[in-house]
Amino acid sequence: MLLDAGKSSLLLIDVQERLLPAMHSPELVVRHAAILLNAAATLQVPVTVSEQYPRGLGHTVPELIAPDANVWRFEKLAFSCWRDRPLANHLIGLHEAGRPQVILAGIEAHVCVLQSAIDLAMAGFSVFAVADAMSSRRPSSAEVACERMKANGVQVITTEMAVFELLGQAGTPVFKALSALVK
Repeated sequence: MLLDAGKSSLLLIDVQERLLPAMHSPELVVRHAAILLNAAATLQVPVTVSEQYPRGLGHTVPELIAPDANVWRFEKLAFSCWRDRPLANHLIGLHEAGRPQVILAGIEAHVCVLQSAIDLAMAGFSVFAVADAMSSRRPSSAEVACERMKANGVQVITTEMAVFELLGQAGTPVFKALSALVK
């Protein structure tokens, strides 16, 4: 199954001020997440942002904060976004509005991203985890998380795959703008 901009939403998980510096290659996570956010804004794909215990871990890093009416923010304590009732209700609302595909990015890959991905897949969402837009403290943890996601029906993709699938075709001004981001 390919991503469809009209059926998708982006879920950015816990890319927070005090948590990000401990990740392996944090700059790559931010760069790729920013590309996904730009593509989502351009293609009118709704964005949901979660923050794990922001009082202790800080808020989403400034590079990934965009004042956009199509972005919803949620604080959570559960590791899985699906196990936080207000966040789950929001995702259910997106699903019921015709957006059953969820694109995941964030940290940590083997904790909050993994648990969210598996829970969402088990709840009937089509889940696409963007491997180069997520990280863990150790690369091996992220690698194992990707394997476990695949084993549970989650499609593991890259930022470039997501952008070009959401675009669907070349030869448009939107294609020119977004394809320049991934080159």
